[in-house]
Amino acid sequence: MKPIWLGTSWKMNKSLTEAITWCETLTRRIPDILHPDIQPFVIPPFTVIHPVSQYLQQHQIPCLTGAQNMHEAEDGAWTGEVSAAMLAEAGATLVELGHSERRGAFNESDAAINQKVHTALRHGLRPLVCIGDSAEEKHWKVSRETVVRQLKIALHGLSEQQALQTLVAYEPVWAIGEHGTPATPEQAGEIHHALRQALCEIFGEHTGLRIPLLYGGSVNLQNSVELLQQKDVNGLFIGRAAWDANGYCNIVQRVKQEFILQAQYHYE
Repeated sequence: MKPIWLGTSWKMNKSLTEAITWCETLTRRIPDILHPDIQPFVIPPFTVIHPVSQYLQQHQIPCLTGAQNMHEAEDGAWTGEVSAAMLAEAGATLVELGHSERRGAFNESDAAINQKVHTALRHGLRPLVCIGDSAEEKHWKVSRETVVRQLKIALHGLSEQQALQTLVAYEPVWAIGEHGTPATPEQAGEIHHALRQALCEIFGEHTGLRIPLLYGGSVNLQNSVELLQQKDVNGLFIGRAAWDANGYCNIVQRVKQEFILQAQYHYE
């Protein structure tokens, strides 16, 4: 079985005290509920990447730490920006790129995201590339074309080995946020199937089938397993349902019990 990626981004939330409290709860609960086939990760604000990463390492919790963005340049006069080298030094091993909020509010283009992907890989950071369709694109029935275009541009120029170090998260813009409407498992599965076909077209089947595809967009305890039951969904990128550590742990526990262990039972 491929690893199941279960992670969350805190966005612009949590002070240092709140971040460590989240880590303390995770440390208390995760050893009893984690399965070897689950890869947890957390993406906090820049200000707490180092203490979160340090805390998890010191307590031997196999949860990766990421960053929410980075600049494509190695260094220079980019006031207010953060480089890949800085993130790696702070303890990040993942970097989230291309979130719809970055695309919409900060005018990030597909080409700029492609540059960031290449820079991240040069510094040993694993890019988590976010792609998604708007409500308007969904209405006009061009969702598949939209996300495949975003995917192809973001991963342009990668070798097969580099592609295997990349994660892709499908996050429909109409599904994320406090008032988002979750995609049905079938809707998520349809888009993920189109993305899988595109990956196989670009990198060949041997590589394309191994690149993790995550779904994000109003993921919660109730729909987590149903989403993972879709063939090409390899993980979940969870929002506010995981901002409380117990909420996150409850999802991990349900995935272990009702998806992984049940699948193993039926296989045996």
